[in-house]
Amino acid sequence: MWTIWLRYLGLLIVVLFFLMGGMTHFTATDMFVSIMPPYIPFHLEIVYLTGAMEIAAALCLLLPKARYWTGNFLFVFTIAVTPANVHMWLHPELFSEVDPALLGWRLVLQVVLLGVIWFSTRQLTANPSAGV
Repeated sequence: MWTIWLRYLGLLIVVLFFLMGGMTHFTATDMFVSIMPPYIPFHLEIVYLTGAMEIAAALCLLLPKARYWTGNFLFVFTIAVTPANVHMWLHPELFSEVDPALLGWRLVLQVVLLGVIWFSTRQLTANPSAGV
């Protein structure tokens, strides 16, 4: 029984994280553009696209039949945005307003987030389309 509650708590955390994070792509656009590695093109466009994707995915998590596949998407998506976090960690001088220790902790929290995404979107049954 406690496993179900933990899954729903994890799901709530993931939904809020990506919903608020996605909205922030539109309200703090300059910050998100600044953390993108220089070798990635179309910074502004990617910031808007990833923000919209985060919002859409957060909302899809609310649909039990979409939760499993949305969880898979968010797991891969979280790995795909890792270069931005690594860029920040490797170049703390570009982000003087952030404590360099926090830049390292972002990477640790990203691993924790991957675990929460995986745990909260996996099924208690063998049927992925059955929902949590």
